[in-house]
Amino acid sequence: MIIASQKRKENIAEYLLYMWQIEDIIRANSLDLDKIQKNIINRFPADKKTLEKMAQWYESLIDMMRREDVVESGHLQMNRNIIGDLADLNKRVLADPRFQEYHKQFYTTLPYIVELRAKSGEEKAGEIETCFNALYGVLLLRLKGKQISDETTTAIAQISKFIALLASYYKLDEEDNLFKDNEE
Repeated sequence: MIIASQKRKENIAEYLLYMWQIEDIIRANSLDLDKIQKNIINRFPADKKTLEKMAQWYESLIDMMRREDVVESGHLQMNRNIIGDLADLNKRVLADPRFQEYHKQFYTTLPYIVELRAKSGEEKAGEIETCFNALYGVLLLRLKGKQISDETTTAIAQISKFIALLASYYKLDEEDNLFKDNEE
């Protein structure tokens, strides 16, 4: 809750990846608030009131996951909405000739996106979601101590650069400063 709130203000990409991780942590604890209390909340260095708020936050996420039927896999609607917002922003920025650096980053990243989508099987995600799936997949591999190939490392470096630029534009857009007098 505290970390999510801070990430939401600072960097939408980090926030989204964090929230995907929270969804998986909730699943790993069998959507059981008592387990989450024991394994996560009670280990967090905070006062009693903050810990109670954290428990309420996790409880509301558990409830949403059940209601939205993402108990075993998938993402909460609020997280899918962010992907949609980022995809929409991507289209708007690509349609504006003032954002040449963004165009360059997108088209440099696009071959990696196409390759990842080709490997993804039946369910084809959009370009932005594909980038986040790749970033999250590598995060999970690193957490498990798995080896990451040089090709994957190169692809993730470019995807990260592109998503970081998109995230910075998202923040500017939220502040209504992206399309105002942009002289890129």
